[in-house]
Amino acid sequence: QVQVVESGGGLVQPGGSLRLSCQVSGFTLDYYLVAWFRQAPGKEREGILCMGRGGGTYSADSVKGRFTISRDNAKNTVYLQMNSLKPEDTAVYYCAGKWDGDVAGCPYDYGMDYWGKGTLVTVPS
Repeated sequence: QVQVVESGGGLVQPGGSLRLSCQVSGFTLDYYLVAWFRQAPGKEREGILCMGRGGGTYSADSVKGRFTISRDNAKNTVYLQMNSLKPEDTAVYYCAGKWDGDVAGCPYDYGMDYWGKGTLVTVPS
């Protein structure tokens, strides 16, 4: 049974840090490009980070230098380390993956093969 479960969201003060996890089961991440998206209230979904099978990454300008994506294929888990959080980072964060995806195509607007249900991160102003 395929499951994709994000965790680690919550309320964090501006300037703080948070780490999100995305654990998948029912398949292996080895051949997947993994990614994080977010959707802020009233805004469109935004692809913020990708990591390919070889470790290459993409970061959106909005998070560059503050957020980092990593993966542990042995644990079938993807992480999102968020530092220096700002109120504008408030959003529901989703993990997703694309089989044999190319980092050069990030951020993918479509065609992801799996999605998590999301976890809410709130940074009050």
